[in-house]
Amino acid sequence: MSQQYDVAIVGGGPAGYTAALYCVRAGFSTVVIEMLGAGGQMATTTQVDNYPGFDEGIDGFTLGEKMQAGAEKYGAVTQFSEVTALRLTENPKRIVTTDGEILARAVVLATGASPKKLGLADEQALVGRGVAYCATCDGMLYKGRVAAVAGGGNSAAGEALTLSKLCSKVYIVHRRDSLRADKIYLDPLKTAGNIEFVWNKQIDRLLQNGKLTGLALTDRVTGEQSELPCDALFVAIGRQPNTALVEGQVELDAQGYVRADETTRTNLPGVFAVGDVRTKALRQIITAAADGAVASKFVEEFLLS
Repeated sequence: MSQQYDVAIVGGGPAGYTAALYCVRAGFSTVVIEMLGAGGQMATTTQVDNYPGFDEGIDGFTLGEKMQAGAEKYGAVTQFSEVTALRLTENPKRIVTTDGEILARAVVLATGASPKKLGLADEQALVGRGVAYCATCDGMLYKGRVAAVAGGGNSAAGEALTLSKLCSKVYIVHRRDSLRADKIYLDPLKTAGNIEFVWNKQIDRLLQNGKLTGLALTDRVTGEQSELPCDALFVAIGRQPNTALVEGQVELDAQGYVRADETTRTNLPGVFAVGDVRTKALRQIITAAADGAVASKFVEEFLLS
């Protein structure tokens, strides 16, 4: 049998649970459908220091649980299931999960975006132990230490500049002999003083003793092998929005993110996009939470129209 709600939120990160909190407090029956656990990508961050209200910081997993508890306190329901299909043009909208179907008058997409991985052995095991994917989130953990950034585009350039203000030394390790980053980044990178470029190098292996100690490199021109000692590796080779289930239904931008403006409305009536899955300038916990609050206003408008 199908379950029916006013609002179904696909994804249980900060955007999803904030949307749930606001929607359920507005009087709408609300379900959050999450595949793994509360917090989404945030839950993999060992220390969050830039979310207001926690002066000593908080780990992402705990913050996710608190957001879930806050929404459920007012009546939001969490269903831990994998969504296998979304039928967003139907009325009511239909969400097919591994535990049955959910029908909803409005759907909020909060599926997030995942950082692209290098695909190296031990990469996942070393997350939080030297491997990271967000300098703004985790850079402070390596203050005064040596960090490397893998990548050569705007993301890598931005990560390196952020880390240069925190770390004693920052290496940019790139497979080519020049950056693909926009020109606006180049002068600040060259004048930073503690940033060094490591050109034409491929990262073959992560050196570790329970935590990251360095990188094993191969020169892509000469074939020479070398090692680069470092305390942290920030992987910045792009992000992949989790939009496979909505392709062909909602409008996506050239990078695959859902086109939704500051109202969070998509091109489909009654479908909203919040957090990292949405086209936006800054993807942080606080901007995701803000999206969730904004979405609730326009969800309410839609449901009452």
